[in-house]
Amino acid sequence: MASETSPEAQTAPGAVRIQRALLSVSDKRGIVDFARGLAELGVEIVSTGGTASALAEAGLEVRAIDDFTGFPEIMDGRVKTLHPKLYAGLLAVRDNADHMQAAEDNDIEFVDLVCVNLYPFERTAAKRGVSEAEVIENIDIGGPTMLRAAAKNHAYAAVVVKPESYDAVLEELRDAGGTLSMPTRESLAAEAFAYTARYDTAIARWFAEKSEDFPPLFIRAYEKVVDLPYGENPHQRAAFYGQVGARMTVLSQVRQHHGKQISYNNILDLDAARTLVNEFEVPACVIVKHNNPCGVALGTSALEAYGKAFACDPVSAYGGIIAFNRKVDKATAERLHQQFIEVLIAPGYDDDALAILTQKVNIRILEDEERRTPALGEPDIRQVTGGLLVQDRDSAREERSSMEVVTQRQPTDKEWGDLLFSWRVAGKVKSNAIVVTRDLATIGIGAGQMSRVDSVRLTVEKCQFEDSLKGGALASDAFFPFADGPELAVAAGVTAIIQPGGSVRDDEVVAAADAAGVAMVFTKRRHFRH
Repeated sequence: MASETSPEAQTAPGAVRIQRALLSVSDKRGIVDFARGLAELGVEIVSTGGTASALAEAGLEVRAIDDFTGFPEIMDGRVKTLHPKLYAGLLAVRDNADHMQAAEDNDIEFVDLVCVNLYPFERTAAKRGVSEAEVIENIDIGGPTMLRAAAKNHAYAAVVVKPESYDAVLEELRDAGGTLSMPTRESLAAEAFAYTARYDTAIARWFAEKSEDFPPLFIRAYEKVVDLPYGENPHQRAAFYGQVGARMTVLSQVRQHHGKQISYNNILDLDAARTLVNEFEVPACVIVKHNNPCGVALGTSALEAYGKAFACDPVSAYGGIIAFNRKVDKATAERLHQQFIEVLIAPGYDDDALAILTQKVNIRILEDEERRTPALGEPDIRQVTGGLLVQDRDSAREERSSMEVVTQRQPTDKEWGDLLFSWRVAGKVKSNAIVVTRDLATIGIGAGQMSRVDSVRLTVEKCQFEDSLKGGALASDAFFPFADGPELAVAAGVTAIIQPGGSVRDDEVVAAADAAGVAMVFTKRRHFRH
Protein backbone atom coordinates (compact mmCIF):
# COMPACT_ATOMS: atom_id res chain seq x y z
CA MET A 1 0.00 0.00 0.00
CA ALA A 2 1.34 3.45 -0.85
CA SER A 3 2.56 5.69 1.98
CA GLU A 4 0.81 9.00 2.61
CA THR A 5 3.84 10.84 1.28
CA SER A 6 4.18 8.92 -1.95
CA PRO A 7 2.77 10.34 -5.25
CA GLU A 8 0.06 7.67 -5.25
CA ALA A 9 -1.36 8.72 -1.90
CA GLN A 10 -4.49 10.86 -1.83
CA THR A 11 -4.82 12.26 1.64
CA ALA A 12 -7.84 14.25 2.80
CA PRO A 13 -7.18 17.07 5.29
CA GLY A 14 -7.15 15.88 8.88
CA ALA A 15 -4.43 14.33 10.96
CA VAL A 16 -1.24 14.43 8.89
CA ARG A 17 1.37 11.73 9.38
CA ILE A 18 4.85 13.24 9.49
CA GLN A 19 7.22 11.06 7.46
CA ARG A 20 9.62 13.61 6.01
CA ALA A 21 10.82 16.87 7.59
CA LEU A 22 13.02 19.66 6.28
CA LEU A 23 15.09 21.40 8.97
CA SER A 24 16.95 24.65 8.22
CA VAL A 25 17.50 27.04 11.13
CA SER A 26 19.69 30.00 12.05
CA ASP A 27 18.76 29.73 15.74
CA LYS A 28 20.00 26.24 16.53
CA ARG A 29 18.74 26.07 20.10
CA GLY A 30 17.22 22.65 20.64
CA ILE A 31 17.39 21.62 16.98
CA VAL A 32 19.50 18.51 17.62
CA ASP A 33 17.06 17.21 20.23
CA PHE A 34 14.11 18.03 17.97
CA ALA A 35 15.68 16.21 15.03
CA ARG A 36 16.56 13.24 17.23
CA GLY A 37 12.96 13.05 18.44
CA LEU A 38 11.70 13.10 14.85
CA ALA A 39 14.20 10.43 13.80
CA GLU A 40 13.10 8.17 16.66
CA LEU A 41 9.58 8.38 15.20
CA GLY A 42 10.88 7.21 11.82
CA VAL A 43 10.85 10.65 10.18
CA GLU A 44 13.35 11.22 7.37
CA ILE A 45 15.41 14.37 7.99
CA VAL A 46 16.32 16.66 5.08
CA SER A 47 18.54 19.61 5.92
CA THR A 48 20.71 22.41 4.58
CA GLY A 49 24.13 23.96 5.19
CA GLY A 50 25.06 24.60 8.80
CA THR A 51 22.00 22.85 10.16
CA ALA A 52 22.88 19.66 8.30
CA SER A 53 26.43 19.85 9.65
CA ALA A 54 25.24 20.31 13.23
CA LEU A 55 22.88 17.35 12.98
CA ALA A 56 25.51 15.13 11.34
CA GLU A 57 28.03 16.03 14.06
CA ALA A 58 25.44 14.88 16.62
CA GLY A 59 25.34 11.48 14.91
CA LEU A 60 22.02 11.91 13.13
CA GLU A 61 21.37 10.61 9.64
CA VAL A 62 20.66 13.60 7.38
CA ARG A 63 19.73 13.82 3.73
CA ALA A 64 21.26 16.88 2.06
CA ILE A 65 18.97 19.32 0.29
CA ASP A 66 20.92 18.95 -2.97
CA ASP A 67 20.23 15.21 -2.91
CA PHE A 68 16.52 15.96 -2.42
CA THR A 69 16.28 18.55 -5.21
CA GLY A 70 19.00 17.19 -7.48
CA PHE A 71 20.48 20.69 -7.61
CA PRO A 72 23.56 21.91 -5.71
CA GLU A 73 23.67 24.72 -3.18
CA ILE A 74 25.24 27.65 -5.05
CA MET A 75 26.18 31.31 -4.71
CA ASP A 76 27.45 31.02 -1.11
CA GLY A 77 24.17 29.42 -0.07
CA ARG A 78 21.96 32.14 -1.49
CA VAL A 79 20.34 29.46 -3.64
CA LYS A 80 19.74 26.11 -2.01
CA THR A 81 16.03 25.55 -1.32
CA LEU A 82 14.56 27.59 -4.18
CA HIS A 83 13.61 24.60 -6.34
CA PRO A 84 10.28 23.35 -7.79
CA LYS A 85 10.84 19.83 -6.43
CA LEU A 86 10.77 21.18 -2.90
CA TYR A 87 7.85 23.55 -3.39
CA ALA A 88 5.78 21.01 -5.28
CA GLY A 89 6.31 18.66 -2.36
CA LEU A 90 5.21 21.38 0.05
CA LEU A 91 2.28 22.86 -1.88
CA ALA A 92 0.58 19.82 -3.40
CA VAL A 93 -3.09 19.48 -2.48
CA ARG A 94 -3.03 15.80 -1.75
CA ASP A 95 -6.70 15.05 -2.37
CA ASN A 96 -6.56 16.76 -5.77
CA ALA A 97 -6.14 14.16 -8.53
CA ASP A 98 -4.46 16.61 -10.91
CA HIS A 99 -1.91 17.64 -8.26
CA MET A 100 -1.16 14.02 -7.45
CA GLN A 101 -0.72 13.14 -11.12
CA ALA A 102 1.67 16.08 -11.58
CA ALA A 103 3.64 14.89 -8.55
CA GLU A 104 3.90 11.38 -9.99
CA ASP A 105 4.90 12.64 -13.45
CA ASN A 106 7.70 14.79 -11.97
CA ASP A 107 8.99 12.41 -9.27
CA ILE A 108 7.94 14.76 -6.49
CA GLU A 109 8.60 13.70 -2.90
CA PHE A 110 6.30 15.26 -0.34
CA VAL A 111 7.52 17.21 2.68
CA ASP A 112 5.24 16.91 5.71
CA LEU A 113 6.97 19.27 8.14
CA VAL A 114 9.16 22.32 7.71
CA CYS A 115 11.16 23.65 10.64
CA VAL A 116 12.74 26.97 9.71
CA ASN A 117 13.81 30.13 11.47
CA LEU A 118 15.35 32.99 9.58
CA TYR A 119 18.62 34.83 9.22
CA PRO A 120 19.04 37.24 12.17
CA PHE A 121 18.21 40.41 10.26
CA GLU A 122 16.99 42.42 13.26
CA ARG A 123 20.01 41.59 15.40
CA THR A 124 22.41 42.31 12.53
CA ALA A 125 20.80 45.63 11.58
CA ALA A 126 20.93 46.77 15.22
CA LYS A 127 24.69 46.20 15.60
CA ARG A 128 26.95 49.22 15.91
CA GLY A 129 29.11 49.85 12.88
CA VAL A 130 27.48 47.16 10.75
CA SER A 131 27.95 47.56 7.01
CA GLU A 132 25.04 47.84 4.61
CA ALA A 133 26.31 44.77 2.76
CA GLU A 134 26.20 42.67 5.94
CA VAL A 135 22.66 43.80 6.70
CA ILE A 136 21.49 42.95 3.19
CA GLU A 137 23.17 39.54 3.33
CA ASN A 138 20.99 38.76 6.34
CA ILE A 139 17.78 39.18 4.35
CA ASP A 140 16.50 35.61 4.14
CA ILE A 141 14.78 34.59 0.90
CA GLY A 142 14.39 30.83 0.88
CA GLY A 143 13.39 30.62 4.55
CA PRO A 144 10.31 32.86 4.36
CA THR A 145 9.29 31.16 1.11
CA MET A 146 9.38 27.71 2.72
CA LEU A 147 7.48 28.95 5.75
CA ARG A 148 4.76 30.58 3.71
CA ALA A 149 4.41 27.55 1.46
CA ALA A 150 4.04 25.12 4.35
CA ALA A 151 1.74 27.50 6.25
CA LYS A 152 -0.48 28.00 3.20
CA ASN A 153 -0.74 24.24 2.76
CA HIS A 154 -1.25 23.49 6.46
CA ALA A 155 -4.12 21.19 5.51
CA TYR A 156 -1.41 18.72 4.43
CA ALA A 157 1.81 19.92 6.09
CA ALA A 158 3.10 21.38 9.33
CA VAL A 159 5.38 24.36 9.90
CA VAL A 160 7.45 25.12 13.01
CA VAL A 161 9.27 28.43 13.55
CA LYS A 162 10.11 28.60 17.27
CA PRO A 163 12.39 26.39 19.37
CA GLU A 164 9.82 26.84 22.14
CA SER A 165 7.38 24.76 20.04
CA TYR A 166 9.64 21.72 19.61
CA ASP A 167 8.66 19.86 22.78
CA ALA A 168 4.92 20.29 22.24
CA VAL A 169 5.15 19.12 18.61
CA LEU A 170 7.15 16.04 19.60
CA GLU A 171 4.76 15.25 22.43
CA GLU A 172 1.76 15.30 20.12
CA LEU A 173 3.57 13.18 17.51
CA ARG A 174 4.42 10.57 20.14
CA ASP A 175 0.93 10.55 21.64
CA ALA A 176 -0.87 10.47 18.26
CA GLY A 177 1.14 7.81 16.46
CA GLY A 178 3.28 10.22 14.43
CA THR A 179 0.46 12.55 13.35
CA LEU A 180 -0.35 16.20 13.97
CA SER A 181 -3.95 17.38 14.19
CA MET A 182 -5.51 20.07 12.05
CA PRO A 183 -5.93 22.52 15.01
CA THR A 184 -2.24 22.15 15.81
CA ARG A 185 -1.19 22.70 12.19
CA GLU A 186 -3.46 25.71 11.87
CA SER A 187 -2.04 27.24 15.05
CA LEU A 188 1.51 26.63 13.81
CA ALA A 189 0.62 28.19 10.45
CA ALA A 190 -0.67 31.31 12.18
CA GLU A 191 2.61 31.58 14.09
CA ALA A 192 4.54 31.22 10.83
CA PHE A 193 2.65 33.99 9.04
CA ALA A 194 3.05 36.30 12.04
CA TYR A 195 6.76 35.46 12.12
CA THR A 196 7.32 36.26 8.44
CA ALA A 197 5.22 39.42 8.75
CA ARG A 198 7.43 40.61 11.59
CA TYR A 199 10.53 39.77 9.57
CA ASP A 200 9.35 41.62 6.47
CA THR A 201 8.31 44.57 8.64
CA ALA A 202 11.83 44.88 10.05
CA ILE A 203 13.34 44.80 6.55
CA ALA A 204 10.86 47.30 5.10
CA ARG A 205 11.40 49.62 8.07
CA TRP A 206 15.20 49.46 7.65
CA PHE A 207 14.95 50.45 4.00
CA ALA A 208 12.36 53.18 4.66
CA GLU A 209 14.32 54.80 7.47
CA LYS A 210 17.45 54.97 5.36
CA SER A 211 15.82 57.57 3.16
CA GLU A 212 12.73 59.10 4.79
CA ASP A 213 11.69 60.12 8.29
CA PHE A 214 8.01 59.89 7.35
CA PRO A 215 7.80 57.18 4.65
CA PRO A 216 4.64 56.65 2.57
CA LEU A 217 3.96 53.37 4.40
CA PHE A 218 4.53 53.50 8.17
CA ILE A 219 5.39 49.97 9.24
CA ARG A 220 5.87 48.68 12.77
CA ALA A 221 5.44 45.28 14.41
CA TYR A 222 4.53 44.68 18.04
CA GLU A 223 4.69 41.48 20.07
CA LYS A 224 2.81 40.77 23.28
CA VAL A 225 4.85 41.16 26.44
CA VAL A 226 2.16 40.47 29.01
CA ASP A 227 -1.60 40.20 29.44
CA LEU A 228 -2.90 42.79 31.89
CA PRO A 229 -5.61 42.18 34.51
CA TYR A 230 -7.86 44.80 32.86
CA GLY A 231 -7.69 48.03 30.89
CA GLU A 232 -8.34 51.65 31.77
CA ASN A 233 -11.54 50.43 33.43
CA PRO A 234 -12.32 46.99 34.89
CA HIS A 235 -14.69 46.05 32.03
CA GLN A 236 -11.97 46.54 29.39
CA ARG A 237 -9.55 43.76 28.40
CA ALA A 238 -5.91 44.75 27.94
CA ALA A 239 -2.39 43.63 27.13
CA PHE A 240 1.00 45.31 26.77
CA TYR A 241 2.83 44.93 23.45
CA GLY A 242 6.45 45.89 22.92
CA GLN A 243 7.61 47.31 19.62
CA VAL A 244 9.79 44.87 17.72
CA GLY A 245 13.28 46.30 17.32
CA ALA A 246 12.88 49.02 19.96
CA ARG A 247 16.00 49.53 22.05
CA MET A 248 13.90 49.66 25.21
CA THR A 249 10.30 49.74 26.42
CA VAL A 250 8.59 51.07 29.52
CA LEU A 251 8.97 47.60 31.10
CA SER A 252 12.36 46.60 29.72
CA GLN A 253 14.89 45.69 32.41
CA VAL A 254 12.27 46.30 35.12
CA ARG A 255 12.22 43.71 37.89
CA GLN A 256 9.22 43.42 40.22
CA HIS A 257 10.15 42.64 43.81
CA HIS A 258 6.71 42.69 45.36
CA GLY A 259 3.01 43.40 44.93
CA LYS A 260 0.12 42.80 42.58
CA GLN A 261 0.45 42.47 38.82
CA ILE A 262 1.03 45.77 37.10
CA SER A 263 -2.04 47.26 35.43
CA TYR A 264 -2.82 49.26 32.28
CA ASN A 265 -3.05 52.57 34.16
CA ASN A 266 0.09 51.73 36.13
CA ILE A 267 2.04 51.37 32.88
CA LEU A 268 0.80 54.73 31.56
CA ASP A 269 1.78 56.49 34.78
CA LEU A 270 5.02 54.55 35.07
CA ASP A 271 6.07 55.72 31.62
CA ALA A 272 5.39 59.34 32.55
CA ALA A 273 7.24 59.04 35.86
CA ARG A 274 10.32 57.26 34.46
CA THR A 275 10.60 59.67 31.54
CA LEU A 276 10.60 62.72 33.80
CA VAL A 277 12.81 61.42 36.62
CA ASN A 278 15.46 60.37 34.11
CA GLU A 279 15.69 63.99 32.94
CA PHE A 280 17.76 64.79 36.04
CA GLU A 281 21.28 63.82 37.05
CA VAL A 282 21.06 64.89 40.70
CA PRO A 283 18.83 62.98 43.15
CA ALA A 284 15.23 63.42 42.02
CA CYS A 285 11.76 62.20 42.90
CA VAL A 286 8.66 62.33 40.69
CA ILE A 287 5.13 61.55 41.86
CA VAL A 288 2.58 60.93 39.10
CA LYS A 289 -1.18 60.66 39.29
CA HIS A 290 -3.42 60.10 36.26
CA ASN A 291 -0.47 60.62 33.90
CA ASN A 292 0.40 64.05 35.34
CA PRO A 293 3.17 64.87 37.80
CA CYS A 294 1.70 66.11 41.07
CA GLY A 295 5.08 66.54 42.75
CA VAL A 296 8.64 66.84 41.41
CA ALA A 297 11.74 67.78 43.34
CA LEU A 298 15.51 67.64 43.39
CA GLY A 299 17.52 67.17 46.57
CA THR A 300 20.81 66.13 48.07
CA SER A 301 19.36 62.64 48.63
CA ALA A 302 16.37 60.52 47.64
CA LEU A 303 14.84 61.23 51.04
CA GLU A 304 15.08 65.01 50.67
CA ALA A 305 13.77 64.89 47.10
CA TYR A 306 10.79 62.77 48.18
CA GLY A 307 9.91 65.07 51.08
CA LYS A 308 9.88 68.12 48.83
CA ALA A 309 7.95 66.39 46.03
CA PHE A 310 5.31 65.02 48.41
CA ALA A 311 4.82 68.44 50.01
CA CYS A 312 3.66 69.89 46.67
CA ASP A 313 0.30 68.08 46.72
CA PRO A 314 -0.09 65.45 49.45
CA VAL A 315 -3.75 64.86 48.57
CA SER A 316 -3.07 64.01 44.93
CA ALA A 317 -0.02 61.93 45.87
CA TYR A 318 -2.31 59.43 47.59
CA GLY A 319 -2.23 56.23 45.52
CA GLY A 320 0.29 57.66 43.07
CA ILE A 321 3.27 56.34 41.15
CA ILE A 322 6.60 57.34 42.72
CA ALA A 323 9.87 57.25 40.78
CA PHE A 324 13.41 57.85 41.99
CA ASN A 325 16.70 58.05 40.13
CA ARG A 326 18.61 56.95 43.24
CA LYS A 327 18.60 53.81 45.39
CA VAL A 328 16.00 53.74 48.17
CA ASP A 329 17.58 53.41 51.63
CA LYS A 330 16.03 52.56 54.98
CA ALA A 331 15.24 56.17 55.96
CA THR A 332 13.48 56.85 52.66
CA ALA A 333 11.57 53.57 52.93
CA GLU A 334 10.33 54.52 56.39
CA ARG A 335 8.88 57.76 54.99
CA LEU A 336 7.37 55.99 51.98
CA HIS A 337 5.80 53.35 54.24
CA GLN A 338 3.61 56.06 55.78
CA GLN A 339 1.83 56.64 52.44
CA PHE A 340 -0.47 54.66 50.15
CA ILE A 341 1.54 54.00 46.98
CA GLU A 342 0.38 52.14 43.88
CA VAL A 343 3.79 51.70 42.25
CA LEU A 344 7.29 52.50 43.44
CA ILE A 345 10.23 52.38 41.04
CA ALA A 346 13.89 53.06 41.75
CA PRO A 347 17.26 51.88 40.43
CA GLY A 348 17.79 49.82 43.60
CA TYR A 349 16.77 49.14 47.20
CA ASP A 350 18.75 48.41 50.32
CA ASP A 351 17.74 45.11 51.94
CA ASP A 352 16.40 46.82 55.05
CA ALA A 353 14.41 49.20 52.84
CA LEU A 354 12.74 46.27 51.06
CA ALA A 355 11.95 44.67 54.42
CA ILE A 356 10.02 47.80 55.40
CA LEU A 357 8.27 48.37 52.10
CA THR A 358 7.10 44.78 51.62
CA GLN A 359 5.08 44.91 54.83
CA LYS A 360 2.25 46.31 52.69
CA VAL A 361 0.77 43.57 50.52
CA ASN A 362 -0.37 45.52 47.47
CA ILE A 363 2.40 48.00 46.77
CA ARG A 364 4.12 47.18 43.48
CA ILE A 365 7.87 47.53 44.03
CA LEU A 366 9.85 47.75 40.81
CA GLU A 367 13.58 47.96 40.28
CA ASP A 368 14.72 49.88 37.22
CA GLU A 369 17.78 48.09 35.84
CA GLU A 370 17.55 49.78 32.43
CA ARG A 371 20.66 51.76 31.59
CA ARG A 372 19.93 52.34 27.91
CA THR A 373 18.13 55.34 26.48
CA PRO A 374 15.52 55.37 23.70
CA ALA A 375 16.97 55.42 20.20
CA LEU A 376 17.50 58.89 18.80
CA GLY A 377 14.95 59.70 16.16
CA GLU A 378 12.36 57.17 17.36
CA PRO A 379 9.01 58.86 16.61
CA ASP A 380 6.14 59.55 18.95
CA ILE A 381 3.03 57.62 17.88
CA ARG A 382 -0.57 58.20 18.92
CA GLN A 383 -3.49 56.09 17.79
CA VAL A 384 -6.65 57.81 16.59
CA THR A 385 -9.75 56.32 15.00
CA GLY A 386 -8.64 54.47 11.90
CA GLY A 387 -5.06 55.67 11.93
CA LEU A 388 -1.92 56.96 13.60
CA LEU A 389 -0.50 60.37 14.29
CA VAL A 390 3.27 60.28 13.98
CA GLN A 391 5.61 63.06 15.06
CA ASP A 392 9.14 63.71 16.26
CA ARG A 393 9.53 63.19 19.98
CA ASP A 394 9.55 66.38 22.04
CA SER A 395 13.01 65.68 23.38
CA ALA A 396 14.64 69.04 22.62
CA ARG A 397 15.73 71.01 25.66
CA GLU A 398 16.40 74.71 25.29
CA GLU A 399 19.63 76.03 26.79
CA ARG A 400 19.67 79.16 28.89
CA SER A 401 21.91 80.78 26.28
CA SER A 402 19.11 80.52 23.68
CA MET A 403 16.52 82.20 25.91
CA GLU A 404 15.74 85.90 26.07
CA VAL A 405 15.03 88.00 29.14
CA VAL A 406 12.30 90.38 27.95
CA THR A 407 11.72 92.41 31.13
CA GLN A 408 13.69 95.22 32.72
CA ARG A 409 14.57 93.03 35.69
CA GLN A 410 16.90 90.10 35.15
CA PRO A 411 16.22 86.85 37.04
CA THR A 412 18.52 86.19 39.97
CA ASP A 413 20.75 83.10 39.85
CA LYS A 414 18.35 81.34 42.22
CA GLU A 415 15.38 82.28 40.03
CA TRP A 416 17.20 81.02 36.95
CA GLY A 417 17.62 77.62 38.61
CA ASP A 418 13.94 77.41 39.44
CA LEU A 419 12.88 78.74 36.03
CA LEU A 420 14.87 76.09 34.16
CA PHE A 421 13.62 73.37 36.51
CA SER A 422 9.98 74.43 36.19
CA TRP A 423 10.35 74.66 32.40
CA ARG A 424 11.57 71.08 32.22
CA VAL A 425 8.70 69.83 34.37
CA ALA A 426 6.10 71.82 32.40
CA GLY A 427 6.92 69.87 29.25
CA LYS A 428 5.69 66.69 30.98
CA VAL A 429 2.39 68.15 32.25
CA LYS A 430 -0.83 67.95 30.24
CA SER A 431 -1.64 71.20 28.45
CA ASN A 432 -2.56 73.81 29.34
CA ALA A 433 0.31 73.44 31.82
CA ILE A 434 1.36 75.81 34.58
CA VAL A 435 4.15 74.81 36.97
CA VAL A 436 5.39 76.88 39.89
CA THR A 437 8.60 75.89 41.65
CA ARG A 438 10.75 77.11 44.49
CA ASP A 439 14.05 75.71 45.73
CA LEU A 440 14.04 73.13 42.91
CA ALA A 441 10.72 71.64 43.95
CA THR A 442 7.24 72.04 42.53
CA ILE A 443 4.92 73.96 44.82
CA GLY A 444 1.94 74.17 42.47
CA ILE A 445 0.90 72.40 39.25
CA GLY A 446 -2.11 73.27 37.09
CA ALA A 447 -2.75 70.69 34.37
CA GLY A 448 -5.15 69.99 31.54
CA GLN A 449 -7.34 73.07 31.74
CA MET A 450 -9.04 74.44 28.65
CA SER A 451 -7.88 78.00 29.33
CA ARG A 452 -4.44 79.04 30.50
CA VAL A 453 -5.72 81.48 33.10
CA ASP A 454 -7.75 78.64 34.64
CA SER A 455 -4.55 76.60 34.91
CA VAL A 456 -2.95 79.51 36.79
CA ARG A 457 -6.01 79.84 39.01
CA LEU A 458 -5.95 76.09 39.76
CA THR A 459 -2.26 76.28 40.66
CA VAL A 460 -2.92 79.13 43.07
CA GLU A 461 -5.94 77.44 44.62
CA LYS A 462 -4.14 74.14 45.17
CA CYS A 463 -1.41 75.79 47.23
CA GLN A 464 -1.93 75.07 50.89
CA PHE A 465 -1.10 78.44 52.39
CA GLU A 466 -1.66 82.02 51.29
CA ASP A 467 2.04 82.75 50.87
CA SER A 468 2.94 79.35 49.36
CA LEU A 469 3.82 80.87 45.97
CA LYS A 470 5.88 83.70 47.40
CA GLY A 471 9.19 83.86 45.55
CA GLY A 472 8.13 81.12 43.17
CA ALA A 473 9.13 80.71 39.52
CA LEU A 474 6.33 79.96 37.06
CA ALA A 475 6.58 78.05 33.78
CA SER A 476 3.87 78.02 31.11
CA ASP A 477 4.15 75.40 28.36
CA ALA A 478 2.79 77.88 25.76
CA PHE A 479 2.48 81.66 25.54
CA PHE A 480 0.09 83.72 27.62
CA PRO A 481 -2.53 85.15 25.23
CA PHE A 482 -3.43 87.86 27.74
CA ALA A 483 -1.86 89.49 30.77
CA ASP A 484 -4.50 88.07 33.16
CA GLY A 485 -2.62 84.80 33.78
CA PRO A 486 0.69 86.40 34.81
CA GLU A 487 -1.14 89.05 36.85
CA LEU A 488 -2.95 86.34 38.83
CA ALA A 489 0.35 84.53 39.47
CA VAL A 490 2.17 87.72 40.47
CA ALA A 491 -0.61 88.60 42.91
CA ALA A 492 -0.06 85.19 44.53
CA GLY A 493 3.67 85.86 45.00
CA VAL A 494 5.41 84.61 41.84
CA THR A 495 8.54 86.67 41.07
CA ALA A 496 9.83 85.10 37.84
CA ILE A 497 8.06 83.67 34.79
CA ILE A 498 9.28 81.56 31.88
CA GLN A 499 7.17 81.02 28.75
CA PRO A 500 7.67 80.58 24.99
CA GLY A 501 6.39 84.01 23.95
CA GLY A 502 4.89 84.55 20.52
CA SER A 503 1.49 85.99 21.39
CA VAL A 504 0.19 89.02 19.49
CA ARG A 505 -0.18 90.57 22.96
CA ASP A 506 3.36 89.85 24.16
CA ASP A 507 3.89 93.58 24.69
CA GLU A 508 0.95 93.75 27.11
CA VAL A 509 2.14 90.64 28.99
CA VAL A 510 5.70 91.96 29.31
CA ALA A 511 4.41 95.39 30.38
CA ALA A 512 2.38 93.75 33.17
CA ALA A 513 5.48 91.92 34.36
CA ASP A 514 7.55 95.10 34.29
CA ALA A 515 4.85 96.97 36.23
CA ALA A 516 5.06 94.31 38.95
CA GLY A 517 8.86 94.16 38.97
CA VAL A 518 8.77 90.52 37.86
CA ALA A 519 11.42 88.91 35.65
CA MET A 520 10.16 87.22 32.49
CA VAL A 521 12.03 84.92 30.09
CA PHE A 522 11.00 83.85 26.58
CA THR A 523 12.19 80.39 25.47
CA LYS A 524 10.86 80.80 21.89
CA ARG A 525 9.61 77.20 21.83
CA ARG A 526 6.45 75.68 23.28
CA HIS A 527 5.95 72.20 24.74
CA PHE A 528 2.30 71.16 24.40
CA ARG A 529 1.40 67.71 25.71
CA HIS A 530 -2.12 66.63 24.75
